[in-house]
Amino acid sequence: MNDEDKKIITLARAARARTGAAEGAAVRDETGRTYSATSVALPALTLSALHVAVAMAVSSGAEGLEAAALVTADDGARDSDVAAVRDLGATAPVFVAGPDGSLKTTVN
Repeated sequence: MNDEDKKIITLARAARARTGAAEGAAVRDETGRTYSATSVALPALTLSALHVAVAMAVSSGAEGLEAAALVTADDGARDSDVAAVRDLGATAPVFVAGPDGSLKTTVN
């Protein structure tokens, strides 16, 4: 991982810690802009953190993703999360880290 990849893990971790959410995520678009988000669990709306981060990137005009990060206590990323990243970044790595920021796995 390079420094920019470590940065999105840090952003995802900070978003999760700030809100106490189950997950935090961050993505980096083709211009280097980053978007961080947390999971949403409302009675009428449930979204994963990566879904929210990808949606934020799209709604801001991103046309591609370079990388994504997910911070979670779970073992890995869900297939639907990876699919959302792949919609904008066919080869973007998805870094999965624990709540302490340690890298668990990378989905390429």
